[in-house]
Amino acid sequence: MSVAGQDLAGRVVRWQRTHGRSGLPWQGTRDPYRVWLSEIMLQQTQVSVVLDYYPRFLQRFPDVQSLAAASQDDVLALWSGLGYYSRARNLHRCAQDVVALHGGEFPRSAQILQTLSGIGRSTAAAIASFCFGERAAILDGNVKRVLTRALGFGDDLSVAANERRLWDAATALLPKAGTDMPAYTQGLMDLGATVCLARNPSCLLCPLQADCIAQQQGQPERYPLKTRKLKRSAQSLWLLDARDADGAVWLEKRPDSGVWAGLYCLPVFETREALEAVLPAKARKSLRDAQPFVHVLTHKDLHLHPVAAQLAPSALAKLEGGWFTQGRWPGLGLPAPIRKLLAPA
Repeated sequence: MSVAGQDLAGRVVRWQRTHGRSGLPWQGTRDPYRVWLSEIMLQQTQVSVVLDYYPRFLQRFPDVQSLAAASQDDVLALWSGLGYYSRARNLHRCAQDVVALHGGEFPRSAQILQTLSGIGRSTAAAIASFCFGERAAILDGNVKRVLTRALGFGDDLSVAANERRLWDAATALLPKAGTDMPAYTQGLMDLGATVCLARNPSCLLCPLQADCIAQQQGQPERYPLKTRKLKRSAQSLWLLDARDADGAVWLEKRPDSGVWAGLYCLPVFETREALEAVLPAKARKSLRDAQPFVHVLTHKDLHLHPVAAQLAPSALAKLEGGWFTQGRWPGLGLPAPIRKLLAPA
């Protein structure tokens, strides 16, 4: 691990201050609420998408107290379309814990931050580093790529012991001064996002390239190594797109677990026969199959089959839910494919 002896941290800090990103709306602040919000939103989500949601979320919930006082429905509604909705539920629960257990102030150490809902080791370290200058290592996907390449760390990260060794190596590389921690942490993130890409990395632009083991080997794309991969699956679902004579749509709230947990949604069924079974025989005659489509989740493809019908309120007596007018449903927390389906062309 020769790079460790060549002031990796110093080079990252200097590079970040000259070439790193500095214009993102969550940068240049030590407010843990804003940093935490951005870190949660950026998990498995592109910066370009978060740039749209982040300011709207802050406008509605400017501080942890206002977020904690909100209803989960309000939080999910504002999160609608951002995906990975467990993040929003944990975000709301975390805000409530910060207010109830910590007097409305985020804990100042990564170790205590990890006890809050939805905050893992790397996110806790990012908050503590950016806001409080704590010497704590981050290790998200991009940073794993930067460090395994720089260090030539070729052990399989699907093995827990190997990941712990990488954590130890990341901790050993931290700058000595806490004042350098924000720039160092941001620099690793920036390198992973803009230079040390998964494919076709821009090695000539990297401040670590002179001592990077992967670059010397000419095989940067072999790092990081992780052999265990989750298998993709597929599921077919039928959606009852029921409207009344005035154009209101019938929606029900999803269970607290499973696909689209806690969101408002069209009634969902495993088969078309199950969908028909909840309707009176007369109402079934008005069913019309719309164009099916595929919605891609992280490890699952949802094959969605909308079935449209104009129904009288009495036809849905077997279902739990209610009618929502065109003025009401856009303000609900809806899964992205359902929102798109309901929106007029």
